[in-house]
Amino acid sequence: MANLTALVAARHSLLQDHVDAATVYFSDQTHSSVERALRVIGFLPEQIRKLKSDENFRLSIQALREAISQDRSKGLRPFCIIANAGTTNTGAVDPLNELADLAAKEKLWLHIDGAFGAAAILSERGRTLLRGLERADSISLDPHKWLFQSFECGCVLVRDAAQLKSAFQIKPDYLRDVHRSVEEFNPCDYGVQLTRSFRALKVWLSLQTFGLAAFREAIARGFELAELAERELRTREGWEILSPAQVATVCFRFGKNDDVQTRLVDEMMKDGYALLTSTELRGAVALRLCTINPRTTEQDIVETIKRLDKFAHKLNDSSP
Repeated sequence: MANLTALVAARHSLLQDHVDAATVYFSDQTHSSVERALRVIGFLPEQIRKLKSDENFRLSIQALREAISQDRSKGLRPFCIIANAGTTNTGAVDPLNELADLAAKEKLWLHIDGAFGAAAILSERGRTLLRGLERADSISLDPHKWLFQSFECGCVLVRDAAQLKSAFQIKPDYLRDVHRSVEEFNPCDYGVQLTRSFRALKVWLSLQTFGLAAFREAIARGFELAELAERELRTREGWEILSPAQVATVCFRFGKNDDVQTRLVDEMMKDGYALLTSTELRGAVALRLCTINPRTTEQDIVETIKRLDKFAHKLNDSSP
């Protein structure tokens, strides 16, 4: 909903809600919620440019420039670039400053999907990694990730709040009393829902209870634990790092057999010690560890890799 809300504001601001011939650009690592939101607000598949990511799983500036140029030459209307501030697959951060430069030059809206990684800006390493985040027209973030909240409390930030209000405010007769006071802030004027629960309360209470420093420390710890997992894997035979640790995420595999990776997920699930997930990177099945749980210890990581390694070699020995 955060991504959808931002994209409605972009559509209204730059296209006056007329999406015919408009095109939008993002990498093949972008979260599926973005494509879903574009479908909901009226974009057809042929208006969506899902560009191949570079060797670091980031949106390629060169590929983006070429796609925009080609679309303009066809009489189409490029209008929005969607960047990632920490992809779900690998934690990759797109080149935010370069994308902001290109968006400004081409007069496009820059939306940054920071659902996973934007909150890392609270930490020193995160601030360095996310340079350029402040130049976006809109940003989504998910406090469920690195602000450690329960479902659901998505958040959208926009450079100009008036653009949200212009996109969403409707004044029906039966709400005339709500709108008599022009100074009152009414959340329904800035998003889809008319009535909603106080989702932000838990975020406010957490910050008040633990303090910002505790969140900053927990975020930094997430970075370090993923790097520890990578180091442990590199010391063991048969493992390949497909995407080095970044933004608390590391992707890897054992050997070259995709079926082995899937079976490892199942073995770890049956074991019950740690949750391991799989994904696909450039057509290859990869295993993925995401280390944002603030209660995870170094010993938890070491033991997880130890058990994973044991299962991998057992499967390898038993294969024909």
